[in-house]
Amino acid sequence: MKFRPLHDRVVVKRVDSETKTPGGIIIPDTATEKPQQGEVVAVGPGTRDESGKLIAIDLKKGDKVLFGKWSGTEVKIDGQELLIMKESDVMGVLE
Repeated sequence: MKFRPLHDRVVVKRVDSETKTPGGIIIPDTATEKPQQGEVVAVGPGTRDESGKLIAIDLKKGDKVLFGKWSGTEVKIDGQELLIMKESDVMGVLE
């Protein structure tokens, strides 16, 4: 199934968090926090201003992004856990 976000929404796949500390301690899955980094999987066309002009989104597919801890809505599409969030929930792009 293909999914195309609408308006100023983006679909983000979380990146896996580290399971080992720099000191070598292994962190179990139950103790780890969900990562706040991800990769953009799909981008909507953008939002419209008062005059109806389309304002494009600054993000593109493949961008590595940081987002807030409670940002987005978690969904499962084709067995993949993804987040759907507004562009404004993304804090920045990792370069």
